[in-house]
Amino acid sequence: MEPKSHWEHVYTSKPADAVSWYQPHATLSLGLIQRAAQGRFVQVIDVGGGASTLVDGLLDHVVGNVSVLDISGAALNVARQRLGPRAQRVSWLEGDVNTVALPAACYDIWHDRAAFHFLTGPDDRAAYVAQVRHAVKPGGHVIVAAFALDGPERCSGLPVVRYAPDVLLAEFGGAFELLEHLREDHYTPSGAVQHFVYCHCVMH
Repeated sequence: MEPKSHWEHVYTSKPADAVSWYQPHATLSLGLIQRAAQGRFVQVIDVGGGASTLVDGLLDHVVGNVSVLDISGAALNVARQRLGPRAQRVSWLEGDVNTVALPAACYDIWHDRAAFHFLTGPDDRAAYVAQVRHAVKPGGHVIVAAFALDGPERCSGLPVVRYAPDVLLAEFGGAFELLEHLREDHYTPSGAVQHFVYCHCVMH
Protein backbone atom coordinates (compact mmCIF):
# COMPACT_ATOMS: atom_id res chain seq x y z
CA MET A 1 0.00 0.00 0.00
CA GLU A 2 1.31 3.46 -0.88
CA PRO A 3 2.08 5.71 2.12
CA LYS A 4 -0.78 8.11 1.41
CA SER A 5 -3.29 5.26 1.07
CA HIS A 6 -1.98 3.73 4.29
CA TRP A 7 -2.44 6.89 6.33
CA GLU A 8 -5.80 7.77 4.80
CA HIS A 9 -6.97 4.29 5.81
CA VAL A 10 -5.65 4.76 9.36
CA TYR A 11 -7.54 8.02 9.88
CA THR A 12 -10.77 6.83 8.28
CA SER A 13 -10.86 3.48 10.10
CA LYS A 14 -10.26 4.46 13.74
CA PRO A 15 -10.78 7.51 15.97
CA ALA A 16 -7.84 9.93 16.11
CA ASP A 17 -7.67 9.54 19.89
CA ALA A 18 -7.27 5.76 19.60
CA VAL A 19 -4.03 5.65 17.59
CA SER A 20 -0.88 4.80 19.55
CA TRP A 21 0.80 8.18 19.07
CA TYR A 22 -2.17 10.23 20.31
CA GLN A 23 -1.45 12.85 22.97
CA PRO A 24 -4.28 14.74 24.69
CA HIS A 25 -1.79 17.58 25.13
CA ALA A 26 1.54 17.83 23.28
CA THR A 27 3.20 19.31 26.35
CA LEU A 28 6.86 18.58 25.60
CA SER A 29 6.67 19.72 21.97
CA LEU A 30 4.80 22.88 22.90
CA GLY A 31 7.34 23.75 25.59
CA LEU A 32 10.25 23.33 23.19
CA ILE A 33 8.55 25.53 20.58
CA GLN A 34 7.73 28.21 23.15
CA ARG A 35 11.36 28.33 24.28
CA ALA A 36 12.53 28.56 20.68
CA ALA A 37 10.03 31.33 19.90
CA GLN A 38 11.06 33.44 22.90
CA GLY A 39 7.91 35.52 22.58
CA ARG A 40 8.69 36.62 19.02
CA PHE A 41 6.24 36.48 16.12
CA VAL A 42 7.29 33.27 14.40
CA GLN A 43 6.47 31.04 11.46
CA VAL A 44 5.99 27.48 12.72
CA ILE A 45 5.45 24.28 10.73
CA ASP A 46 4.38 20.99 12.32
CA VAL A 47 5.46 18.20 9.97
CA GLY A 48 3.30 15.09 10.11
CA GLY A 49 1.01 17.11 12.36
CA GLY A 50 -2.17 15.55 11.00
CA ALA A 51 -4.74 15.21 13.76
CA SER A 52 -2.23 16.13 16.51
CA THR A 53 -3.39 18.41 19.31
CA LEU A 54 -0.15 20.40 19.09
CA VAL A 55 -1.81 22.91 16.78
CA ASP A 56 -4.36 23.69 19.51
CA GLY A 57 -1.59 24.60 21.91
CA LEU A 58 0.27 26.62 19.29
CA LEU A 59 -2.81 28.74 18.65
CA ASP A 60 -3.25 29.27 22.39
CA HIS A 61 0.33 29.96 23.43
CA VAL A 62 2.59 30.88 20.48
CA VAL A 63 2.40 34.17 18.58
CA GLY A 64 2.80 33.70 14.84
CA ASN A 65 1.64 31.85 11.78
CA VAL A 66 1.10 28.10 12.10
CA SER A 67 1.30 25.57 9.27
CA VAL A 68 0.44 21.88 9.61
CA LEU A 69 1.74 19.45 6.98
CA ASP A 70 0.52 15.89 6.62
CA ILE A 71 0.28 13.28 3.89
CA SER A 72 -3.27 12.42 5.01
CA GLY A 73 -6.13 14.74 4.16
CA ALA A 74 -8.34 12.74 6.54
CA ALA A 75 -5.96 13.47 9.43
CA LEU A 76 -5.94 17.19 8.64
CA ASN A 77 -9.75 17.17 8.50
CA VAL A 78 -9.87 15.75 12.04
CA ALA A 79 -7.86 18.71 13.31
CA ARG A 80 -9.85 21.24 11.28
CA GLN A 81 -13.14 19.93 12.63
CA ARG A 82 -11.83 19.91 16.20
CA LEU A 83 -10.64 23.52 15.94
CA GLY A 84 -13.83 24.83 14.37
CA PRO A 85 -13.55 28.51 13.35
CA ARG A 86 -9.98 28.65 14.69
CA ALA A 87 -8.92 26.36 11.84
CA GLN A 88 -8.98 29.41 9.57
CA ARG A 89 -5.88 30.69 11.39
CA VAL A 90 -3.83 27.66 10.25
CA SER A 91 -2.22 26.93 6.88
CA TRP A 92 -3.12 23.30 6.10
CA LEU A 93 -0.69 21.54 3.74
CA GLU A 94 -1.51 18.10 2.35
CA GLY A 95 1.46 16.24 0.88
CA ASP A 96 4.58 14.16 1.40
CA VAL A 97 7.21 16.14 3.31
CA ASN A 98 9.93 15.02 0.90
CA THR A 99 8.17 16.21 -2.26
CA VAL A 100 5.70 18.92 -1.27
CA ALA A 101 6.54 22.44 -2.47
CA LEU A 102 7.51 24.48 0.59
CA PRO A 103 8.51 28.16 0.52
CA ALA A 104 12.22 28.91 0.75
CA ALA A 105 13.70 30.21 4.03
CA CYS A 106 10.23 30.66 5.48
CA TYR A 107 10.00 28.91 8.84
CA ASP A 108 11.50 30.01 12.13
CA ILE A 109 10.62 26.69 13.78
CA TRP A 110 10.31 23.24 12.19
CA HIS A 111 8.74 20.57 14.39
CA ASP A 112 8.33 16.86 13.64
CA ARG A 113 7.25 14.15 16.08
CA ALA A 114 5.66 11.93 13.46
CA ALA A 115 7.46 11.57 10.15
CA PHE A 116 11.22 11.19 10.37
CA HIS A 117 11.40 7.75 12.01
CA PHE A 118 9.35 6.29 9.12
CA LEU A 119 12.12 7.20 6.65
CA THR A 120 13.94 3.89 6.54
CA GLY A 121 16.06 4.57 3.45
CA PRO A 122 19.09 6.90 3.38
CA ASP A 123 17.90 8.64 0.21
CA ASP A 124 14.57 9.46 1.86
CA ARG A 125 16.32 10.86 4.91
CA ALA A 126 18.62 12.95 2.72
CA ALA A 127 15.61 14.34 0.85
CA TYR A 128 13.99 15.25 4.16
CA VAL A 129 17.08 17.09 5.37
CA ALA A 130 17.24 18.93 2.03
CA GLN A 131 13.66 20.10 2.60
CA VAL A 132 14.58 21.35 6.07
CA ARG A 133 17.56 23.28 4.71
CA HIS A 134 15.36 24.73 1.95
CA ALA A 135 12.40 25.75 4.09
CA VAL A 136 13.92 26.87 7.41
CA LYS A 137 15.41 30.33 7.83
CA PRO A 138 19.12 30.54 8.68
CA GLY A 139 19.24 30.61 12.45
CA GLY A 140 15.89 28.80 12.61
CA HIS A 141 15.09 26.06 15.08
CA VAL A 142 14.59 22.41 14.11
CA ILE A 143 12.88 20.10 16.61
CA VAL A 144 12.71 16.48 15.51
CA ALA A 145 11.51 13.56 17.63
CA ALA A 146 11.88 9.90 16.75
CA PHE A 147 11.61 6.58 18.49
CA ALA A 148 14.47 5.97 20.91
CA LEU A 149 16.67 2.87 20.80
CA ASP A 150 14.30 1.17 23.25
CA GLY A 151 11.23 2.34 21.37
CA PRO A 152 9.03 0.17 19.14
CA GLU A 153 10.44 -1.42 16.00
CA ARG A 154 7.20 -0.85 14.11
CA CYS A 155 4.41 1.71 14.26
CA SER A 156 1.01 1.48 12.57
CA GLY A 157 2.23 -1.74 10.96
CA LEU A 158 5.21 0.01 9.31
CA PRO A 159 8.94 -0.39 10.08
CA VAL A 160 10.67 2.54 11.77
CA VAL A 161 14.25 3.59 12.50
CA ARG A 162 15.17 4.03 16.17
CA TYR A 163 17.76 6.58 17.26
CA ALA A 164 20.19 7.63 19.93
CA PRO A 165 20.42 11.44 20.12
CA ASP A 166 23.87 11.62 18.50
CA VAL A 167 22.82 9.37 15.62
CA LEU A 168 19.67 11.42 15.02
CA LEU A 169 21.71 14.62 14.98
CA ALA A 170 24.27 13.08 12.60
CA GLU A 171 21.53 12.52 10.01
CA PHE A 172 21.23 16.30 9.65
CA GLY A 173 24.89 17.18 9.24
CA GLY A 174 27.24 19.93 10.31
CA ALA A 175 24.89 22.81 9.51
CA PHE A 176 22.80 21.88 12.56
CA GLU A 177 23.95 22.74 16.08
CA LEU A 178 22.40 20.74 18.92
CA LEU A 179 20.94 22.89 21.69
CA GLU A 180 19.39 20.10 23.73
CA HIS A 181 18.06 16.59 23.56
CA LEU A 182 15.32 15.11 25.68
CA ARG A 183 13.62 11.80 26.25
CA GLU A 184 9.86 11.27 26.39
CA ASP A 185 8.04 8.28 27.82
CA HIS A 186 4.80 8.37 25.85
CA TYR A 187 1.81 6.48 27.20
CA THR A 188 -0.41 5.22 24.41
CA PRO A 189 -4.22 5.14 24.71
CA SER A 190 -3.96 1.39 25.41
CA GLY A 191 -1.57 2.00 28.33
CA ALA A 192 1.69 0.88 26.69
CA VAL A 193 4.84 3.00 26.92
CA GLN A 194 6.73 4.21 23.85
CA HIS A 195 10.11 5.90 24.24
CA PHE A 196 10.97 8.93 22.09
CA VAL A 197 14.11 11.03 21.75
CA TYR A 198 13.90 14.72 20.84
CA CYS A 199 16.72 16.75 19.29
CA HIS A 200 16.41 20.54 19.29
CA CYS A 201 18.88 22.20 16.90
CA VAL A 202 19.62 25.53 15.31
CA MET A 203 20.32 25.57 11.58
CA HIS A 204 23.22 27.78 10.53
